[in-house]
Amino acid sequence: MDEALLVKARDYATQGQGSGMIIRHGRLAFWWGDLRQRYDLKSTTKSFGAAAVGLALLDGKLKSLGDKALMYHSALGQGADANAPPGWLEKITIEHLLTHTAGFDKPGGTAKLLFEPGTRWAYSDSAPNWLAECLSLAYKRDLDEMMFERLFEPIGIKRSDLTWRANAYRPRKIEGVERREFGSGIHANVDAMARFGYLFLRKGLWQDKQLLPADFVEACGKPARILRGVPTADQKTYGRASEHYGYLWWNNGDRALKDVPEDAFWSWGLYDSLIVVIPSLDIVLARAGKSLREEGGGHYDKLAPLLGPIAKSVKRQQQ
Repeated sequence: MDEALLVKARDYATQGQGSGMIIRHGRLAFWWGDLRQRYDLKSTTKSFGAAAVGLALLDGKLKSLGDKALMYHSALGQGADANAPPGWLEKITIEHLLTHTAGFDKPGGTAKLLFEPGTRWAYSDSAPNWLAECLSLAYKRDLDEMMFERLFEPIGIKRSDLTWRANAYRPRKIEGVERREFGSGIHANVDAMARFGYLFLRKGLWQDKQLLPADFVEACGKPARILRGVPTADQKTYGRASEHYGYLWWNNGDRALKDVPEDAFWSWGLYDSLIVVIPSLDIVLARAGKSLREEGGGHYDKLAPLLGPIAKSVKRQQQ
C-alpha cells in the first residue's frame, strides 16, 4: 500500500479528529488516534442490527425476510398508523424494515407511516427500531446479551470495547425483555468496529466457525433487489440512495464513488462513523470522530476524499 495516499486519507479524516484503523489481509496496516476510545456510532448501529437479523435467520427465529413483521410483533406500528390507510401495516415485511421501504417516517419513536410499504425508499430510525423489537420478541431475550454471546465475544469484542444504551424512545422493556434500538445506541472503539467489519469481509466466517450466513452477509453489501426501480423520497438529502443500499448497509454498487471498487460497502452514522469493507482489495476501514468536511453537494461526496485514496493506495492486488 502507498503510505503517502494513506496519510492523505488520514489527514482528511482527522480534520474531524477521532480515530481510525485500516486492516489489509487481516493485519493492521495503518492507524491514527486512540484505538480504545469509545465513540457514539449513531446509525452505524443499524449495520450491527443487520447482523442480528443474520443470526435470527441462522437460528430459525426468522423463517424468511419475506415474513410479515406482524407475525413477530403484534403491536407493530402501534401509535404510528393513526392516519394510514387500512392494510398498510399488514403489508410490512422484515425485508421492508431492513431496507427503509416500510413507510415509517424518520424519528426513532412511533413515527407515522408515510407511504405504502415497498413503494418508496425513505431513511428511517423508526423502522429499524421496530425490527429490533421483532427480534427481541422472537428470541425473548435482551439483544445485547444475545449479540455478546453469539457474535461479539467470539470475535474478540469485550464489554469495555462496546456498549449499547437502553432504548431512548420507547418504554425500557417489552414483554419483560430489555428493549434495544437498531436506529442508534451503540458506542464502540475502532478496534471493535474493525473486528465487526472483518467478520463481514470474511462473509460471516471467523477462524473456522460460520457465525453468520454467508449468503445473507453478501446480500447486505449489495444493492437490494427489493429496491430496484424504487424512487428515493428525499433525493436532495440522500441522492440515488435506493440504487446503492443493501440490508442496513450502504454500498457502491452503482459506482457513485468512481475511485472506489464496486463491491465496497459500509455502515454510516451521524458524525461519519464508518465501517468500510472492500472485498476485492481485502480491506477494512474503521473510522469514528467528528463529522468529515463537506465536499460538494452529493450525498457520497464527503466520502470520496477518504475512501478514494485508500482504494488507490493498493499498488498490486494479491494474485
